Amino acid sequence: MDSDIQIPANLSSGGSAAYFDGTSSRRRMVTLRLADRLEIDEGEQTLAAWAYSDVRRADSPAGVLRLSCLTAPALARLEVRDTGLAGELVLHCTSIDDHMIGRRGVAAIVGWSIAAAASIVAVVLFGLPLIADRLTPLVPEAFERRLGEAADSQVKTMFDARVCDNPAGQKAFDKLVTAIRESAGLDTSVQSGVLSSPVPNAFALPGGKVYLFNGLLAKAENADEIAGVLAHELGHLKHRDSMRGLIHNGGTSFLIGLLFGDITGSSALIFGSRTLVTSSHSREAETNADSFAIDVMHRLGRPAKPTGELLLRVTGKEGKGLSIVSTHPLSEDRLARMSRQDPPASGPPLLSAEEWKALKSICSANI
Repeated sequence: MDSDIQIPANLSSGGSAAYFDGTSSRRRMVTLRLADRLEIDEGEQTLAAWAYSDVRRADSPAGVLRLSCLTAPALARLEVRDTGLAGELVLHCTSIDDHMIGRRGVAAIVGWSIAAAASIVAVVLFGLPLIADRLTPLVPEAFERRLGEAADSQVKTMFDARVCDNPAGQKAFDKLVTAIRESAGLDTSVQSGVLSSPVPNAFALPGGKVYLFNGLLAKAENADEIAGVLAHELGHLKHRDSMRGLIHNGGTSFLIGLLFGDITGSSALIFGSRTLVTSSHSREAETNADSFAIDVMHRLGRPAKPTGELLLRVTGKEGKGLSIVSTHPLSEDRLARMSRQDPPASGPPLLSAEEWKALKSICSANI
């Protein structure tokens, strides 16, 4: 291609340039000759000869054409201020801008970025749940218990809560938990308690711990309502949902962190800790825990409907539009499910009237 260009014999007249050889900081004033190659001369000495196809444009201030060469030392460069000479050089060096990112290059980068983001989303939506299901049974129970103990202290600190220990109330609570645990087929390693917090909630931690907040107990009207909630949380323990959620949510946070530049994975650790403390589960896990609670209550000869009524009392009616983004199934839907084909009570009350009154006052000594 260069052979088709008519090259003048010498363009050194009035056209000088500054040259840096890349091995020292010395600035040399040179003349350029455009022959079959770009020759860089200092007086009678030719300092370098660059093939036109190897010359590339470098970043430079306005009014200066700065050039480098692929075959020259990395720091070698020419700085041309003569506009006429600069124009001739651009015409001869046909590959001068080949290294610049053009529209196609930008489009390619954008395309690959979108593809990378889409693949991460696909892994989060489809891959991580499968991985969590496969890995959860492999996690040693001793390790899971240590996680639960760590989360236990975090929960009590976060909610400034203490374990309620009113003797009569604790006796009634133990009786209720024992009946539910035995009906659920769980052993005595399960630990439970009531925490002195106004938050209306209950949760299960890895390793076999279930806590009920006094705020939820205060809103309950009978023992069946609380029994169903405790059975639901025991369902999470039975299915190891906390461990599964930790693997899934921690992996999700790690991948999203990589997408946005968190290469250390610190966001995954933070998100994983939050998962343990808040006991956030997938909607599928919540539905399965509801099924477990319904079965437990029916085996005890008690209705499941009161639990749904308690949940609706706590949350109020929720708009249908929330069902897409809500982690838990809608309270109205849960109540309808627990009411459907709910047989009449056939078993004895789980607590007497006096025991229920004692349980409601379990935190009286802590307030």
